[in-house]
Amino acid sequence: MKVTGVRTSVYEYWMSRKMGDANSPSGRDLSSNCVVEITTDQGITGIAIGGGGALPQIQSLVEGIITGEDPRQVTGLWQRMRDRAFKGGQSGIISDAISVIDVALWDIKAKYNEEPLWKTLGGSNPYVNAYASGMDMPTSNENLREWYATMANDWGFKAGKLKVGIDQSQDLERIGLMKSGLEKSTKSPQLYIDANEYWSPKQAIRKVKEMEEMYDIAWIEEPCRRWDYLGLKRISDTVRAPVCAGENLDTLGEFLPYFDNRSADIIQVSWGMSGITSALQIADAAYAMELPITLGGSTGNMNAQLAPCMPNFLTLEVQVPKAEDNVIITDIKIKDGKALLGNAPGNGISIDFPSLRKSIKSGTISYTAGPSPFGRRPGAGLWEYLQTEEEKAAAKAPLKSEVYIPPYGAKSDN
Repeated sequence: MKVTGVRTSVYEYWMSRKMGDANSPSGRDLSSNCVVEITTDQGITGIAIGGGGALPQIQSLVEGIITGEDPRQVTGLWQRMRDRAFKGGQSGIISDAISVIDVALWDIKAKYNEEPLWKTLGGSNPYVNAYASGMDMPTSNENLREWYATMANDWGFKAGKLKVGIDQSQDLERIGLMKSGLEKSTKSPQLYIDANEYWSPKQAIRKVKEMEEMYDIAWIEEPCRRWDYLGLKRISDTVRAPVCAGENLDTLGEFLPYFDNRSADIIQVSWGMSGITSALQIADAAYAMELPITLGGSTGNMNAQLAPCMPNFLTLEVQVPKAEDNVIITDIKIKDGKALLGNAPGNGISIDFPSLRKSIKSGTISYTAGPSPFGRRPGAGLWEYLQTEEEKAAAKAPLKSEVYIPPYGAKSDN
């Protein structure tokens, strides 16, 4: 079997609600995806869903390294892509490109084996523990409780994660609203909070300690900057809640300071960290350190495919129980607070191509749809004492309406 080419298609879609965090408190309800298809001479096509920011890198890597090679040799091809990127750096956009190519190659391998990806990876249990992630900074208090109650009632979730960071008094109230909503399915819901790197270590310690006077916090996610591994350790050593971190790191090497310093109690893992191949390495390294891992949110909840082969897996982030656009079809179902993996060959993601063709964008894409329009907010991590109004004012820079990106669509099938 040989790889013959790659196709990329970017489309926009409307979400059912606005999503945002401390760095994007107003949120957005328009998003975008990039469908990546790697074709082969045996008619098997590997599919991955990513963002639209790495199209030139995807084309370059596939044409320069992957085309003409056997796609089943996933780990070797992954290493060649990583080696190609070595001098210029292996993080950022190039990591995004490697990630989606690696996912598509694993999809081909599982389809060739005529089995679901979770079995190709060595998993044996199709039931994956999960939690409801609101991405809920823009959500009103009234709708917040209702959303978690719906996730508990309709989907069986017994754990949830709230976005925090800007207004401590609001955060304290909203944790209670999340708890109240989740109590529709359990008397003792697990309560996670996520500051998205918004605090300094001292801010995090002060705020989390106050939260812990009222609630049993199951973890605090990204309380300070991802690179501040000593700050993360300081937080972990000072508060009761476990520190969960790492979702914005791209490679195993970037996790080494975390492991060496015991900076995080729970390690975040995703196929977006330079691919499934890299995610498995990071999870294995964490396992060697007796550290649990959690899998992040992903389009179609595809990260669930990785969970059964990771013995230190805790839980999966679910932002939407089912796809919100009419392009993506998944055989991963959410039931009783778990992701139930299907038996379709491959990674469980397929595409409604007529719907895709109607939604493809070319030339420009709405700025608020991505890729990644929100950065870190001005002042994040700098104010050691509460200046809530100043923080809010600094955050309200207007967004542009659109940004030009190169045309999308097929380039070639060699």
